[in-house]
Amino acid sequence: MRVLRVLRVGAVAGAALAVMGAAPGVPGPEADLAYHGSAAMTAGRFDVRFTPRNHGPSAVPDATVRLRWSKPLADRQTLPEGCARSGDRVVVCRTGALAADEAGERIELRVRLAGTPSEVLLELDTVWGGGAVDGNRANDQQRVLVLDTSDTYYF
Repeated sequence: MRVLRVLRVGAVAGAALAVMGAAPGVPGPEADLAYHGSAAMTAGRFDVRFTPRNHGPSAVPDATVRLRWSKPLADRQTLPEGCARSGDRVVVCRTGALAADEAGERIELRVRLAGTPSEVLLELDTVWGGGAVDGNRANDQQRVLVLDTSDTYYF
């Protein structure tokens, strides 16, 4: 029974490495993910729109971007398909497949903040890059300070 369990665990670990695209010590394909878009806030309602982009050289089968607010989100949220809440200030979203040197589908979401803060810092970064190695992490990490003015802030 113990041998079967070890084989099962080994098979799962091997499958996970295959999905990630690399064996231990072997770098995966290279990709350069980036996120650009806009954010605005009015009376505790925070709108964010952004487009993921892969500058290549390899395609990415899927990726996950994390959006983190400096203030807590309201308890109840309606999020678009492919997005899920993962903490009191965090939402994660799938980007879908990203071909090399191509932009992905635009991601749009509206969240409600707990209360009505006068300013909020939004941070975006890649949590998972589909097994690709991103040597330029600077452009997949965005920070934007958004004031409660209804103005649009670009990143």
